[in-house]
Amino acid sequence: MKTGMNLLLWADHITAEHDGLLDQIKGLGFDAVEIPIFNTSDHAAYERLGKRLKSLGLGATAVTVMGPEINPISPDPAIRKAAVEHLDKVLECGQKFGAEILCGPIHSAIGVFSGNGPTEDEFKAGVDTLRLAADKAKARGIMLAVEYLNRFENYFLTTAAQTTRFVKEVNHPSLRMMYDSFHAHIEEKDQAAAIRSCAAETIHVHVSENDRGIPGTGQVDWDGYWSALKSTGFNGYVTIEAFGRALPALAAATRVWRDLFPDAMGLCRDGLAFIKSKTQG
Repeated sequence: MKTGMNLLLWADHITAEHDGLLDQIKGLGFDAVEIPIFNTSDHAAYERLGKRLKSLGLGATAVTVMGPEINPISPDPAIRKAAVEHLDKVLECGQKFGAEILCGPIHSAIGVFSGNGPTEDEFKAGVDTLRLAADKAKARGIMLAVEYLNRFENYFLTTAAQTTRFVKEVNHPSLRMMYDSFHAHIEEKDQAAAIRSCAAETIHVHVSENDRGIPGTGQVDWDGYWSALKSTGFNGYVTIEAFGRALPALAAATRVWRDLFPDAMGLCRDGLAFIKSKTQG
């Protein structure tokens, strides 16, 4: 397994001012960083980032989200078309810095609720939309990794079983799924069983504590999580995702109202040590 660190802990757009941060993450021993792509117009920054990552020997994955105006499961075909076009712009940005995977809840608009559970019409719309997006991903040499979220952040995909079904219906070589310990801690009965159930479709995982703080310090069933990953032969990126209060808008979106760890770099150091203690030896 390879280790990654999600940079949303510090910023939602990575520029030259974050060079020192990349140096520190590399110095700690991470294999890769996960780059947020919310800004799709600053191509120069992404091109520069690609050169910087290459010089450091850091790999890259990327993460993004969808909003109501680009909702892949919208009943409005114009909005679904806009979703594909937007994802292609995101993928173009990722291509500029060498992203291997674009992950996130790209299946539907985050924080948007219908008041009901997902419908078969929405499922079909999402499948058709993401299949088109996967064509774009294939052309750009990037894999899509669909992330299911907990019921408080979305209503469309909230379990490994639902996401596995979705991926199988899309049936595209450039689209698979990711598994996140935080969301699974809320929605699944058993971390190990959930991981095994979607192993064939999983290409990326997030290491995220139940309070979004330092991995290994909370209530997540980490023994089940790591034993299942090992048993399935997973060898992709295990990427730490944690959230703090550095970005007020993101802190509000992720419901982080208090400090969850003493300092961000300490979280990286301790989180990486935790991962290595479970994956090495």
